[in-house]
Amino acid sequence: MTAYRSAKPSTGPIILFDAECVLCSANARFVLKRDRKAVFRLASMQGEIGQSLCRRHGMDPGDPASLLVVEGDRMRRDSDAVLSIYERLGFPWGLVRVFRLVPGAIRDPVYRFVARHRYRVFGRRDTCWVAPTPYRDRIL
Repeated sequence: MTAYRSAKPSTGPIILFDAECVLCSANARFVLKRDRKAVFRLASMQGEIGQSLCRRHGMDPGDPASLLVVEGDRMRRDSDAVLSIYERLGFPWGLVRVFRLVPGAIRDPVYRFVARHRYRVFGRRDTCWVAPTPYRDRIL
């Protein structure tokens, strides 16, 4: 496995994800492997930093209803968070930008439907996912 590591720790956006969710953990692995510029850092909503960031942005970390992307004081959630991640991964993933043409009022309910049913469809881990060693410096 090739790891793309930055010379200095990233100060870029933080992706807050549910590390007990199989789908969310798979997405975290996907992003880590394809984020060649090491732009993103990740934090589990179950961890201390993730819980603090969730609360600061009005989400209950005990009932994570959405993926969050936090960059400075700005927070994105739902479909906007997902699109903001994939747009920054470069080609071909950035092509998801076309979904910005679909209004959030349509995108977000679809996102929330999947989020509500993610444990039932994709499964839930008994323990939180732990990042592979080459990526641990990007996990908060």
